[in-house]
Amino acid sequence: MTGTPATRQRLTLAPDPRRVIIKLFVPGEDAAVAHTRAHDLVDRIADLDPDETELLLRRTLHDFGDRHRDLEGTFQHHYELVRHRVTRTRQLSPTARLLVGAYFSHEFAVEAAALCNPSMVAHPDQSALRPGQLRVAVSLRQIGEGHLSSIGFASAVLGPGSHLAVQGRPGPLVTGRPGHVQHRRDLLAAGLREEGWDNEVSATVLATLPEHYDEAEFERALGDLPPDLLYRHTTPDTLEQLRRTSAASYAVEFPADTLLHERVLWPATAAESNGMEDARFVRYVDDAGTPTYRATYTAYDGQRIAPRALTSDDLRHFRIDPMRGPGTRNKGIALFPRAVGGRHLALCRSDGETIGLTALADDNTWRAPVPLHGPRRSWELIQVGNCGSPIETDAGWLVLTHGVGPMRRYAIGALLLDLHRPERVIAELPGALLAPDDTEREGYVPNVVYSCGALLHGDLLWLPYGASDARVGFATVPLAPLVEAMVQGRSS
Repeated sequence: MTGTPATRQRLTLAPDPRRVIIKLFVPGEDAAVAHTRAHDLVDRIADLDPDETELLLRRTLHDFGDRHRDLEGTFQHHYELVRHRVTRTRQLSPTARLLVGAYFSHEFAVEAAALCNPSMVAHPDQSALRPGQLRVAVSLRQIGEGHLSSIGFASAVLGPGSHLAVQGRPGPLVTGRPGHVQHRRDLLAAGLREEGWDNEVSATVLATLPEHYDEAEFERALGDLPPDLLYRHTTPDTLEQLRRTSAASYAVEFPADTLLHERVLWPATAAESNGMEDARFVRYVDDAGTPTYRATYTAYDGQRIAPRALTSDDLRHFRIDPMRGPGTRNKGIALFPRAVGGRHLALCRSDGETIGLTALADDNTWRAPVPLHGPRRSWELIQVGNCGSPIETDAGWLVLTHGVGPMRRYAIGALLLDLHRPERVIAELPGALLAPDDTEREGYVPNVVYSCGALLHGDLLWLPYGASDARVGFATVPLAPLVEAMVQGRSS
């Protein structure tokens, strides 16, 4: 340890099992050997007396209506998903259809297992604040049954000084609805190259697509394949890969009357079916001074990981795109908050154990990284990585790091990069800035403190962090003593 003053706040965020969403439930599909029992269930519901059907639906809406938005709409949607199981000769009443939807639904507690790995950015709404205050949006990794991760949010107010107030998180959760997205041909081409699907069929489709295309244009390009290509034995697999790769880009939006803490970014593609992990949010400002929210996260399908980029103007409308190139071949990518010397940069860890710097190429792929910092000190000998996007200071780019030591103990450290040439590490903290104390060792993943992004407000560094995946804590560090300790570390 360095003696650098990191002060823990008393206020923490704990997992709340009351935060639930509704998922589709198909009886039998969760068994070791999947055998859907949907048809028989629908028949049993249809055989109910109409009065009993009405009573069951009314009771279900009463018991669950205050926990979810538009419960009837959700039941209707789930009925539409399984209506092919309804015998054609049998006509279900509107009430029975809603009840079918209810039987094919279940609640999922998004953070019942763990709440961890936060990042912090300035909130879009800065109204009704006192001098010295800043409202922030805190992203959260929520982990539920089956270790399934999603991205949630909380709102807090920092200041004046070291005061912290976190807004409550009541109310029904919303997973959003699909939005319109214009796909990018260059990302589709890069994804096909990475997956080894550069053949005559994919090349023909790419040649007919415009630079930006929608779903109708994409399907038209697939349908216009020449017969000589369409009937090759490899074509069905190539078409499936084209659809899967293109679908990696999507959009989701939330109703205007939802609060930030009610919004849940939920897995929407096959690549992220087992989770959306460790979102690193940053408020990005372009050369014209226009701010947007950007983030990276790890999509996980149960076997493979895949990096994803997220953009939003308001934290209500979100666009998700795959990240391609050698700089994105692992977890833990963190974007810089602005271009540096005309370059779009990111921290990465493509070899699994070294912090690197990658730049976005003209074809929208991330180049092979320049190594910045590898595991050298005793508390980080297993691997190192970043704890979120670099923070711009007068002294340089402040990079919070994480290191893994004996017994897989995670601690947080710091580097300082040159403002104009971030390839240069100009200082480092010789010891850990924050490590698990006796109150933070126990949890879903023991002996871990980990952050996905801090924020500088006034002269204080605000550091949200996950404590052993048991809860989210907050710490403050005065910037000047931290930089001074890093300079001393460089000369030692």
